[in-house]
Amino acid sequence: MQQFIDAAPGIRLWTEQRGAADAAPLLLVMGAQATGVGWPEPLVDALAEHHRVIRYDHRDTGRSTWPFEEQPYRIADLAEDVIAVLDGLGVGRAHVVGMSLGGMLAQMVLADHPDRLLSATLIGTSALSSTPYTRPDGSTVPVDELPGIAPEVLELWARPVEDHGPAAEMERRIEHWRVLAGDQLPFDAEYFRALERRVIEHTGHDRTSTAHGRAEHEGMLRTDRLAKNEVPTLVVCAPAEPVFPPPHPQHLAQCVRGASVVEIPGMGHALPPAVLEPLATAILSHTGATKG
Repeated sequence: MQQFIDAAPGIRLWTEQRGAADAAPLLLVMGAQATGVGWPEPLVDALAEHHRVIRYDHRDTGRSTWPFEEQPYRIADLAEDVIAVLDGLGVGRAHVVGMSLGGMLAQMVLADHPDRLLSATLIGTSALSSTPYTRPDGSTVPVDELPGIAPEVLELWARPVEDHGPAAEMERRIEHWRVLAGDQLPFDAEYFRALERRVIEHTGHDRTSTAHGRAEHEGMLRTDRLAKNEVPTLVVCAPAEPVFPPPHPQHLAQCVRGASVVEIPGMGHALPPAVLEPLATAILSHTGATKG
């Protein structure tokens, strides 16, 4: 079921619900510039066997309002959109699964609205905390000395997004996925091509916004509140991750009180077919829908 909700004055967000209406709600929060349909259909279907799965388009993506040029917003506003989606759909508490920027938004909700969450699963993201990372040997590493984004990703992100026609835009997106997917699993270009076709069809055009990268990032740290977390939290470790490589997941689990870590073999900063079943199993085990 598809529905638009009003998140703020002049802001409407597209949402979709799948699964039994009386099942425990599970909200999927995608990354920067990514639409809700970026969550692969097999993963959504697997989760919807046990949950009322909700996914939505961020501002400036998909079918939601694209307001940034006339109505700039902060990343913190995107975190409040998570609550607006729950409110708009009449959901008191939900499991939340956030990927990349979505994982940061989920951390902000963990810190600011813990009463709205049943659990949190954080994928492909970094800690909103200034707490140093403690290595297994007991030595510590300042946050700014943790491994950075892979050079090939940075080079790709530095290129201007120019309009050279639909075919060229599709190839740009496939190259982007090739780099994000990492080097431990075979890359299936046709799978990601089909994904992007769905995204473009859903959105109605192939333009890409840069709003999330330009939105105000100040005030995102939640060091103290995450250290006092009481919401069951799972951190997914992707060994081929080129954006937030290990030990970022381990650091995140140290910063979020009580968090546990699960590794998905071969996973990078993407959701190819090979990772969907183990990822669904990990999420459902964490939410208590299946026994781990």
